[in-house]
Amino acid sequence: MKKIVMTGGGTAGHVVPNIALFDSLQKNYEIYYIGSTYGIEKDLVEKQGVTYYGISSGKLRRYIDIKNITDAFRVIRGFAQAIVLLKKIRPDVIFSKGGFVIVPVVLAAGFLKIHVVLHESDITPGLANKISLPFAKVVCTSFPETQQHIKKKKVVLSGTPIRESLFKGQADKGLAICGFDNSKPVLLVTGGSLGALKLNSVLRESLPTLKKSYNIIHLCGKNNIASELENISGYAQFEYLDEELPHVLACADLIVSRAGANSIFEFLALRKPHLLVPLPKTKSRGDQILNAESFKNQGYSKVLLEEDINPANFVMEIIDLFSHKDKYIESMENSQIRDSVSEICRIIKRYS
Repeated sequence: MKKIVMTGGGTAGHVVPNIALFDSLQKNYEIYYIGSTYGIEKDLVEKQGVTYYGISSGKLRRYIDIKNITDAFRVIRGFAQAIVLLKKIRPDVIFSKGGFVIVPVVLAAGFLKIHVVLHESDITPGLANKISLPFAKVVCTSFPETQQHIKKKKVVLSGTPIRESLFKGQADKGLAICGFDNSKPVLLVTGGSLGALKLNSVLRESLPTLKKSYNIIHLCGKNNIASELENISGYAQFEYLDEELPHVLACADLIVSRAGANSIFEFLALRKPHLLVPLPKTKSRGDQILNAESFKNQGYSKVLLEEDINPANFVMEIIDLFSHKDKYIESMENSQIRDSVSEICRIIKRYS
């Protein structure tokens, strides 16, 4: 069997697409994963029974900060650790999904002349992927617009790999997990694995109004549970869901979410009407705004910018989304979503 090293981490969005590839890749490869020592990726990957190695990594910042100096040493240390690991594993190919931990791994792969297949989920490459681009043999993208931002490099529109388990969710199990009956439509609000404080706040302010018409599932992120709201009928809050997520998605009639690429492609694949509240430029490089605009222009999504959000228009946008949900479902049904898992595995095979 050939060997593949997969890397990516920092948030679930950089890990879950890798996990979506595991089943298909295991038919032809021994899979090893290199992530950060204490990142969210460690638990997620080890649950899949894949050999995991943690290395040192540092955050890469686009602004002046004293931590850039200390984190640079962490990256150098991670590079040395990655060299040792790659010499030990001797992989035929590296698949890199994104996040700061990929930088030392991809640099080590370049030093050892190991082929790298890189995946960029967003329209514009993140800083970690920008640094890694010169060492990649090919770049897989989710959006056609990404090609204009990556020059002098082979680009393949592969889509984002979707976990097969998401298509196996059962709505009745989702309702049971949340303690709901089916007397009201279900609204799912999620800010991703790390949560979204603004979304959390606006939703909780809007609960008295929204609860009249919807059962509400709230994925609020780590350490963001509101203990005073734990026993409210029709409202179920969770820090994060893993194995239960397919069932919870299956029972959701509407979704409110950030506009991370992996999440919105999952909503598209599941044909779930959704309202996107992208991370603003004050807190990001603006990639989620571009993602949301692309989906809005294709008729898949409603979009509400965070700087415009308040409890009143938040409720109004949700009511409007529910009123026109069939229109959004029809647009998503007409999309040409491809079998991204098979396409990416084919590309990996070509370069291994």
